[in-house]
Amino acid sequence: MKLIALRQTKKHKFNLALFLLMIFLSAIGCLFVYSASSYGAKITYGDECFFLKKQLMGVAVGLVCYVFFSLLNYHFLKKVGWYLFAISVVLLALVFVPGIGLTNYGATRWINLRFITFQPSEIAKFSFIILSANLLAKSAEKVKSFKGILPILLIGATYCVLIILEPNMSITICMALLVVVMLLMGGAKFKHFAMLSVPAAIMVVVLILIEPYRLKRLIAFIDPFAAKQDEGFQLVQSLLGISLGGMFGSGIFNSRQKYLFLPFSESDFIFSIIAEETGFAGAMFLIIVFVLLFLCIMKVARHSPDKFGFLLAAGIGSLIIIQVMLNIAVVTGLVPPTGLPLPFISSGSTSLMVFMGALGIVQNIHKNSINSVTFSEK
Repeated sequence: MKLIALRQTKKHKFNLALFLLMIFLSAIGCLFVYSASSYGAKITYGDECFFLKKQLMGVAVGLVCYVFFSLLNYHFLKKVGWYLFAISVVLLALVFVPGIGLTNYGATRWINLRFITFQPSEIAKFSFIILSANLLAKSAEKVKSFKGILPILLIGATYCVLIILEPNMSITICMALLVVVMLLMGGAKFKHFAMLSVPAAIMVVVLILIEPYRLKRLIAFIDPFAAKQDEGFQLVQSLLGISLGGMFGSGIFNSRQKYLFLPFSESDFIFSIIAEETGFAGAMFLIIVFVLLFLCIMKVARHSPDKFGFLLAAGIGSLIIIQVMLNIAVVTGLVPPTGLPLPFISSGSTSLMVFMGALGIVQNIHKNSINSVTFSEK
């Protein structure tokens, strides 16, 4: 008598943990966006809830995106991968069109539709995950050769070139890391990346040298206190805020750095405000929540019914953890300063809506996942 394992497919109703973690992080984001921005918003816009209102709108639209993608069968995304790539490229190019692209602080990263502004690079990251997941799922054997990974590299390079022209070094680095992670998960060999490491390192040096402000940031990173009134100012203020937090923080809404001492306290450097107000304990708790979200997503990926679903969910989880790690590394001075939002937390409606929509995709993969293994006798 022989036992044969039969995989049985069963549609799960709902991944409650995934949903609750998303809602919790979004709520934490709204709380600290208000705390970090209320003083500056009142002075600049005459409304201390200016950024909070935008964040709440982002949550509302993000929930709509979440519901939509959780109901849309994720296999449909296979059919639109190349269309999403084309749309993303067009949107990234449109930021350079006068009257459409919006420039802030010397960078042209946004499209202004008058009633709303959004950042195409946020959409590009997820369109890359969708397209590369489909290509890698269809060419499992080809990807083991250097020729097989070239299409993914070219797609990623196209995005990176358009994003660095904005200029946006942080999202470019994030995209490059995402390309590497997707290829490794898809079965690419490590030696191929070793071959690319030298030209990639040279490219990074060139990108730093051609833009003087990047070199200044690098020097400020090495010794921020030597330039604490110039390029090192933001990092010094961030480190000061974190140190003021101690173990348990100064209390929510009691940050001193939010009083215009720390630039971009509600966006790229919001983790510093969180650490100041909730201390080391609160900061570590937030990191643990992100880790739990990542593990929850990877569990969905592991039980995906096909390789496309696995790569899609794992790519989304990897992007979230990459951005979290880079953002916290910047805020704590572990890597050179570069603007990158903290997922679900930083002020920014585009990022919030896209990440929530992405979790809707993960929810749909969960609904179609393999639930159990049964055995029959033969």
